[in-house]
Amino acid sequence: MSGISDTERMITLKTVEGTLFDVKSSIAKDLKTVQAFIDDSDDDVTSPIPLPNVFTRELSRILDYLNNHHRFRSSIEKADEEMARYDAEFAKSMSNEELKALILAANYLNVKDLLEFLNQTVADVIQNKSVEFVRNFFGIENDYTPEEEEKLRNENEWAFNGVEQD
Repeated sequence: MSGISDTERMITLKTVEGTLFDVKSSIAKDLKTVQAFIDDSDDDVTSPIPLPNVFTRELSRILDYLNNHHRFRSSIEKADEEMARYDAEFAKSMSNEELKALILAANYLNVKDLLEFLNQTVADVIQNKSVEFVRNFFGIENDYTPEEEEKLRNENEWAFNGVEQD
């Protein structure tokens, strides 16, 4: 029997609120911002790694996502089907505000796969939606006068074909 331990090294992450999360190093490697911190550290990282732009709720969801994806990848059969089913439920479980907050956290932590998935989720949400819906979704103020907006709509009528009414 080899002397290799089944115990994986744990990394402690600290959110903006001060909540601590103990994370397996294999999961921490998926957080490229954390991985860079570990790589730049001269010695073994024993103190919590501060995440000044990440809140507890978002980190919890990101870690849940990564843990599930690691679990699906380690199973041989039907991993893609299970992952797709999980991803669909994961996306459905979030409000628009939660989705936007999670995108910011995933971007800061540089979790490429999750960020791509979340961006696609936003694209699916706003597809074929009205300008007003998209403005509201992103919190964008309309700086056109009603006359300017009407003129633009008339000049670009094709762009409004197939757009759902609010």
